[in-house]
Amino acid sequence: MLSRATIRARSTAGACLLCQWRSFSVSYQRLANKTPSPQTTKPSTPPSTPAPAPDAASKDAASATPVSPIESLRESGPLANAPRAYGKALDTFTPTHLSRPIGMHNPPNPGENTGIDTRTLQQKRDDFVNYEKHLKKREMLKSKISRPYFRDWRNMQFHKGKTFLAPPRLFKADLSLYFPNLHGRTLAKDDAAKVADTTPLLEGHCSVVTVFSSMWAENQIRTFVSPEANPVLQSVLKQSGGRAQLVQINIEEDAMKAWLVRLFMGSLRKKVDEDDWKRYFLVTKGITDEIRESIGLLNSKVGYTYLVDHNCRIRWAGSGDAEGDEKEGLIKGVQRILDEMTKEGVGKNYVRKTAAVPELKAEGAVAAQ
Repeated sequence: MLSRATIRARSTAGACLLCQWRSFSVSYQRLANKTPSPQTTKPSTPPSTPAPAPDAASKDAASATPVSPIESLRESGPLANAPRAYGKALDTFTPTHLSRPIGMHNPPNPGENTGIDTRTLQQKRDDFVNYEKHLKKREMLKSKISRPYFRDWRNMQFHKGKTFLAPPRLFKADLSLYFPNLHGRTLAKDDAAKVADTTPLLEGHCSVVTVFSSMWAENQIRTFVSPEANPVLQSVLKQSGGRAQLVQINIEEDAMKAWLVRLFMGSLRKKVDEDDWKRYFLVTKGITDEIRESIGLLNSKVGYTYLVDHNCRIRWAGSGDAEGDEKEGLIKGVQRILDEMTKEGVGKNYVRKTAAVPELKAEGAVAAQ
């Protein structure tokens, strides 16, 4: 039998369920039939007139991004198609003659590109908290880390690493670009000449500058300037009365290799005449990517030969082994620069004339060509 309490509880539960069902069904109907309130309705707006389409000039200005000097040289420089230690690897390459002058746009000054940090503590602190400089340094480190280690050796398969062919004639003096200042240790025993810059040595002279960083590269530049391979050039240098000279630059950016070269400085002095000790440089710092792109040092395993006039301008350049009439072209170039020096009256008391250079000189040189 059911008690009164049980019946009362069951009736209460049933009523509660019925109320719940009714409330649910009624609220559902209300939500379904609910009309939007005046607050939620959006007022109708008249159709707006379409904005005028930007012209092509504004699109180019908006999409244009600043291009660094290094990237512009890689893309549109005279050696844009040459193989490099970075970037896309080439399957085939044939060197061509230099069609435009190579070098730096501004004249060199002693004390530049030394690789020595001369910032004060305050400047170092300001650079340390500068986020933009951190980003630039990060990009530089990323580019160095991403470079294949054996790319330079792989590029040696293209004509023994020859990057370009020497121009058939000298570049005009007013269109030529400059050889950068380099700082390094010489073979001289004098304390004042042990560490020196190249710019004071090149000014006022006709200089044949050779740049190398390995035994293979040194053997390549010997095909241009050694007495066995080019005796006529040696006789021209000796008969110039000190106005023409041979400058050798050994680049060793690896600290261990540079230490070994310094350890055997005595053996190097035996191979070089004592009068030329101050003209042999060991450079370990200061060679930036901009310098390499500007003067064509695109392969660290290849030797490069430059003819620099008395104003530190690159008038002629060669790479790799001497081929064809490149040696004769170098000899004629030295003789022509000596004649120019004679006409200008350049002697021992040389006065520098490269104090100012127009900013758009490079564009003028390209347009003139």
